[in-house]
Amino acid sequence: MGEELDTDVCVIGAGPAGLALTLMLLRSGIRVTLVERSTGFRRDFHGELLQPGGQRVLDELGILAGAAARGAASLRGVQVLERDQVLLDIDYGRLPAPYDHLLALPQPHVLQELLAACRRLPGFTPLEGHRIAALLEKRPGSPCEGAVVHGPDRTRVTVRAAVVVGADGRFSKTRALAGIDAGRTSFAHDVVRFSLHAPRRATGRVRVHRGPDSAVLVHDTHPDRISVVWALPQGGARAAGRGIGDIRRELAGILPQFAGLLHARLGSMADLTVLEVSASHAREWVRDGLVLLGDSAHTHGPLAAQGIDLALQDAAALHPVLVAALHAGEPTAQRLAAYQERRAPAASAVHRMQVVQSRAVFGGGPPAAALLRARAAGIVTRTPFGARITRRFAHGHDPAGVRTDLFTVLPDRQHGTLTTPPRGCRQSSVVRP
Repeated sequence: MGEELDTDVCVIGAGPAGLALTLMLLRSGIRVTLVERSTGFRRDFHGELLQPGGQRVLDELGILAGAAARGAASLRGVQVLERDQVLLDIDYGRLPAPYDHLLALPQPHVLQELLAACRRLPGFTPLEGHRIAALLEKRPGSPCEGAVVHGPDRTRVTVRAAVVVGADGRFSKTRALAGIDAGRTSFAHDVVRFSLHAPRRATGRVRVHRGPDSAVLVHDTHPDRISVVWALPQGGARAAGRGIGDIRRELAGILPQFAGLLHARLGSMADLTVLEVSASHAREWVRDGLVLLGDSAHTHGPLAAQGIDLALQDAAALHPVLVAALHAGEPTAQRLAAYQERRAPAASAVHRMQVVQSRAVFGGGPPAAALLRARAAGIVTRTPFGARITRRFAHGHDPAGVRTDLFTVLPDRQHGTLTTPPRGCRQSSVVRP
């Protein structure tokens, strides 16, 4: 026994990509059921650096200003340093306004704005505290017709949908249930994350400090804090005998300017979040009635700060493809393939960049090599080629904007208005036991 819901699209996962896609579809008159395993839509958050490409998507959705008003830090660009030598200086001030900076924007601020915008629209059914348990298929490999999800008390809910979108992250249960392989791992390493209260220590930049066998990304964040992301070779974070004292000393060696802060404020292992991170790329993103979005389709390391932006641009690219397929009543793999054909090269370009980056980071080399790299990087960043690199880094391989011309529903805080559902989309119905 359980509840049955009928919808147009069932989105699994309420991260930035899942919520952004949900908002786009709702504004296009598509009914969406959003399934999120956390309660109160409180999730574990890791990345918060937002590149200009992601800022553009959120701005076109009308939520960037509200999210930033909740608290954010503007960052001028990215520097890579080794032994006090600047190897690379990417100045976002070379980009046209208003997207001429990075934003350290806490994910809860983004998600709260997106969720509030979704709640103001008709056709939205949020299922918090629910986990996907099965895909609705007449037989394995047949078209997906929805999903079975379980609530906090194991109550079964059958969500019948024309399309299921897996937006549930790098360990996607949706992808696993579909039997889709996560793809070949390009590299793997450990990441240690933490933040420290650091008033009057803002630098206005993202700085990547290279150590002998690791790299540490440091940037300002809200409010009056610094965020630290330490990348080590796989297994390095859990090496035998490593305790908080060892970690403080090693980090102080890489970040001598923060040595006092680390010893004073990094108190115990409980202050750290340790993750195993890999970069992989699933070969199959679409099937009949099924799509993988963001980290469910491709995963990335943290140092290039590209994950959130890729996911948001994936959502912007998928939106018109889904609307067209639903209008036609044919959400088939053939129709949905245009999304993968567009976005897979963008994800692959980031993978290639990160493979090179990973090889360069783990192993610093002699001082003479660092000096040569610094001189070469300086020449590049002062030339037109450097400006091109900055644009590519900031906006991605294939910048995707929001198709606002497909929006047919305007938000109304009190009532909301809904145009006639697109041809092929089913009328709303809820069947209870």
